[in-house]
Amino acid sequence: MKMAVARTVQDFKDRLLLCLAALSVWRMGFAQIRYSVPEEMEVGSSVGNIAKDLGLNSMELPLRGVRIVSRGKLQYFLLNLKNGHLCINEKIDRELVCGKIVQCLLNIEILAEDMVKLFAVEIEIQDINDNSPSFSSEETVLEISENIAPGMSFLLQNAQDPDVGINSLLNYHLSKNKHFTLEVQMGADGVNYARLMLQDSLDREEQAVHHLILTAKDGGDPVKSGTAQIRVIVADTNDNAPVFNQSLYKMSVRENLPLGTVVMTINATDVDEGLYSQISYSFTRNTDTDFQIFQLDSKSGEISIIGNLDFEQSELYEFEINAKDGGGLSARSKVVLEVIDMNDNAPEVTITSLFSPVAENSPPGTLIALLNVHDRDSGQNGKVNCFILDKLPFQIKTSFGSYYSLSTDRYLDRETISEYNISITAKDHGVNILSTTKTIHLLISDINDNPPVFDKPLYSVYLMENNPTGSSVLCAKATDADWDQNARVSYSMMESYVSELPLSSYISMNSETGVIFAMRSFDYEQIKEIHIQIQAKDGGIPSLSSNVTVTIFILDTNDNAPEILYPSLPVDSSTGIELAPRSSEAGYLVTKVVAVDADSGQNAWLSYRLLKATDHGLFTVGLHTGEIKTTRFFQEKDAFIQTLIILVKDNGQTPLSATATVTVVVADSLGEVLSDLSGLSSSSSRDDESSLTFYLVIAIATVSCLFFTFIIVLVVLRIRRWRTSQMFHSSNVHFAAVPTSQFVGIDGVRAFLQNYSHDVCLSTDSGKSQLNFPTGCDANTLTYHQLSEKKGSNECGNALDIFCSGESDINQVSFLLSNTING
Repeated sequence: MKMAVARTVQDFKDRLLLCLAALSVWRMGFAQIRYSVPEEMEVGSSVGNIAKDLGLNSMELPLRGVRIVSRGKLQYFLLNLKNGHLCINEKIDRELVCGKIVQCLLNIEILAEDMVKLFAVEIEIQDINDNSPSFSSEETVLEISENIAPGMSFLLQNAQDPDVGINSLLNYHLSKNKHFTLEVQMGADGVNYARLMLQDSLDREEQAVHHLILTAKDGGDPVKSGTAQIRVIVADTNDNAPVFNQSLYKMSVRENLPLGTVVMTINATDVDEGLYSQISYSFTRNTDTDFQIFQLDSKSGEISIIGNLDFEQSELYEFEINAKDGGGLSARSKVVLEVIDMNDNAPEVTITSLFSPVAENSPPGTLIALLNVHDRDSGQNGKVNCFILDKLPFQIKTSFGSYYSLSTDRYLDRETISEYNISITAKDHGVNILSTTKTIHLLISDINDNPPVFDKPLYSVYLMENNPTGSSVLCAKATDADWDQNARVSYSMMESYVSELPLSSYISMNSETGVIFAMRSFDYEQIKEIHIQIQAKDGGIPSLSSNVTVTIFILDTNDNAPEILYPSLPVDSSTGIELAPRSSEAGYLVTKVVAVDADSGQNAWLSYRLLKATDHGLFTVGLHTGEIKTTRFFQEKDAFIQTLIILVKDNGQTPLSATATVTVVVADSLGEVLSDLSGLSSSSSRDDESSLTFYLVIAIATVSCLFFTFIIVLVVLRIRRWRTSQMFHSSNVHFAAVPTSQFVGIDGVRAFLQNYSHDVCLSTDSGKSQLNFPTGCDANTLTYHQLSEKKGSNECGNALDIFCSGESDINQVSFLLSNTING
């Protein structure tokens, strides 16, 4: 903002000074100082001592504010305030500043601010010869007819010189020439003009163009000049007829040249020029055939081929050519073309007869085809050889004339190659050998000489048991190398028996696809593998066949749960009981659970585990043996009756299991057994009555409508207890034993049960009845047979007469045990 204000103030001061200076100049009467300098002086050159001429001290110039007043023009001059000289600031080109003005003046104004005076300075720019004469065009072209008479003049272009005075253009000069001279005339404007004058006649055929040099010189020191070319073209007149360079054109050409090939170029010249030298060519006489084969370019004289040039059609062509210029003058010439025979025709192979298809069992020498081979060329070019290109089971021979026969030279096999592409090549004997290949497609017909072949010599398939009925088991695939009907294969199964039943009741087969289906669901435990004989037969006449064996292996699945052989399930209300003395040591073998699995492999691997027990810490079960052993000594607090539930599980992917219940009675003597049983029975009876009363009270109090129902239940219970009481006194009730028939046929089981059988006897010792157990670890089972064998023994004491009085006593013990265990 401050700068803008300062600039405005300065502009105002400058304008004020200019006004004062103008007033001062007006008062001074426009006194001027004049200098004279040549143009093109170097920058910095002194024009004059302006301080001295103004009567000022050069040291006071800056103090007095002496300066050149600028008016926006290009400043050619500069005031040196140190020495007071006026110097060149820009190089001055007089021609640029003043043009053609003779006296070139430049005016400047010098202002002294303290004196408020304005001085006018006039500088004359003197011309120097710094420009050469020049023509507007470097070349001047004149066209003069050859029949123009001498003395005719032609105005030439003027040269220009930007200098003035003596440095400007003075005169012209022409190069030496016998036909032309230069005439210079001064015009009304004082400028010299040059004219070209014809001095001697022209002949275009002698010299068509004349080249002259026009020189312009100025009067400067040194003299400078400029030149221009003058080209004089002699215009022609039709005074000459065309002339052929040959009166006869003769040439040999190869036949069947490509279309458009230029075979010859004729040439006629005319010494005239322009329209009179332009020659056009044409056929003077020709046949229609020539017009179809040859073409003549009317301007260039080229003869080219547009049709088929064939030696076999014509060996020689003759025609005349006419050349005519633009003025109507003409000339003629003859053209002879000899055609050279070339090997341009490939042999032609024609199939006259073909016998296809050929049976594969055809004998060697069977005729396949008859061929005709022809070459349009002659001589060596027309001689032909025929042969089969590839190594094939065929041969070709000359039959007669140009005919060849193609036949077999060995037996054929359609299964190896079903068809042939027989390439027959015919070559001629020309220098440039030409050949033709003909392909014959030959089919080989089939005979039924190959039986069906299965893709495998033996089929083995694995099938899981319990498969769905109708499921696909296997796809037997047989292929026949023959074709069509001879290769159509049908399948069938050889009839056989599996487990005394026909194979068709187990397996069926699709006769077309060879897919084998299962007619039923197989059981590995019944059938483990099936052998099938399959026959594949083709449809040929006569038909051929082949057989293959298929073995189906039935794989086991875990579809059978373990079966408990011992202890067996009761067949009546009795329960198998195992006895263990209270004096048994840890590890005492109580009994063994025996189970089998109808499956095989790991599906039949069994493991045993104690699932539930009255006292879990008292017994242990062998994981793989099933042996039940004690883990410690029996104690008084241990229950009299121990119930064990054993889980038997197989090792199948989805394991199956079964459970066995084993009841172990812990007692050292029969009296102890009886007393414990009596206590248990009475306690059980009291508990039943208490429970019955409790339920009756709840029933009466809760729902009166159920009263009669409970009465009926009570009556039924009383009747049942009465019947049970009657059965206690009956001699027909037996203590159930394990049926041995269940173990028949299972290896090792019967022997195991014999090893674990026990003998129990009643004896009297010191007035007490005891159950005597053998000291071995395998005496632990109380059964009906063992008790009955001791019945009536003399070893029984009086205290135990109730137990030795007959079979009813044994039944009473069994009844008490059963009721106690069953609850």
